[in-house]
Amino acid sequence: MTGQGISVRMACPDDAVAIHALLELYVADGTVLQRSVEDILFFIKNFRVAFCGDKLCGCVAVRDFGNKLMEVRSLVISPDMQGQGVGRILIDFILDQLYSLYPDGKWSLFTLTKQPGFFHKMGFLTVSKEMFPQKIWSDCSKCKKQNCCDETALLFDHSSRCK
Repeated sequence: MTGQGISVRMACPDDAVAIHALLELYVADGTVLQRSVEDILFFIKNFRVAFCGDKLCGCVAVRDFGNKLMEVRSLVISPDMQGQGVGRILIDFILDQLYSLYPDGKWSLFTLTKQPGFFHKMGFLTVSKEMFPQKIWSDCSKCKKQNCCDETALLFDHSSRCK
């Protein structure tokens, strides 16, 4: 997938070090959780990457919880490409993949984020975190901020997308 000089594809093992370096830019402020290169390699099939020329300018991961429930994770854009549509292109890539895989639209895509405005523009609606017990059991229960979470839960609204 390409657009605005940006190409997007599934990540491959050769991308792991660059993904790690990009994610590290956003660990200190809590935008994303720290991940090792080994962890990224283990979950490389979850990642999608955006390139501007030959430079990695964004990445996102999609975690599959089963039962057609997916989570957007680790969405980051290089600082010099902020506001250039890279995030939108990455999310559109994921949505296109999901609509191809499940043409009936019977899937759910959610995220927990500090940037709800971006996701609202993409057709996500604010919902209760309790809608995703799988997430709470697997990740939130281990988070140091579980009792004072500063993230907003959002769920993709299928009616927001014209097919």
